[in-house]
Amino acid sequence: MQLDLTIVDAAELPERAARKIRDLVVESAKLRGRACIALSGGTTPRAVHEAWAKLPDVPWNLVHVYFGDERAVPPDHSDSNYRMAKESLLSRVPIPGAQVHRPAAEQPDRDAAARAYESILPAIFDVVLLGIGEDGHTASLFPGSAALAETKRRCVAVIGPKPPPERLTLTPPVLENARSLVMLATGASKAEPVERALFGAWDPLATPSQLARRGTWFLDPAAAQFVAAHTPEK
Repeated sequence: MQLDLTIVDAAELPERAARKIRDLVVESAKLRGRACIALSGGTTPRAVHEAWAKLPDVPWNLVHVYFGDERAVPPDHSDSNYRMAKESLLSRVPIPGAQVHRPAAEQPDRDAAARAYESILPAIFDVVLLGIGEDGHTASLFPGSAALAETKRRCVAVIGPKPPPERLTLTPPVLENARSLVMLATGASKAEPVERALFGAWDPLATPSQLARRGTWFLDPAAAQFVAAHTPEK
């Protein structure tokens, strides 16, 4: 499999990734009359959201926004991925409110919340935006999680190793079926997990971000520092 890698200076990465996402959304809207995207939490995705909000020619009336994972906190909590997306993107663009689909992860019955969310998910996502953790996790699929063995459910409740631990997450079948995956990684702390995700022996249970290996990866030089050892010189 040929890897789709873009290595770009950290200052340029948000706009480059945002343009890729915009182009995928435009293509999906033209082909299918709508574009369904799952957003990610985290610092790098926030910068990409902010860059995307400034781009022209996005058919926001045809975009449906979902979330790859969410913490079990109210939507106005500082740890909420929804709040971050609202601040960095959704409040800045003319997307109809009914087309933003938030998981109610703060509900006491997390399994019921997960089942309710998967009932409104699209059959196939056009774009899933992802980040990678220092432990190799992506979305809230953490190493060793039982969720990584899921083959039927598309959203499940999980307990993560980082606070707040209770979360909802999309599952491997969603990532496997998505038309496009866009992975973001910046900083030296991501270099080793990026190497494992892209070049390590196939073991998503140990390195869940391998599930995005077929996607488009945007890396800054620090996160990509071990990539050259695995790619032939031209």
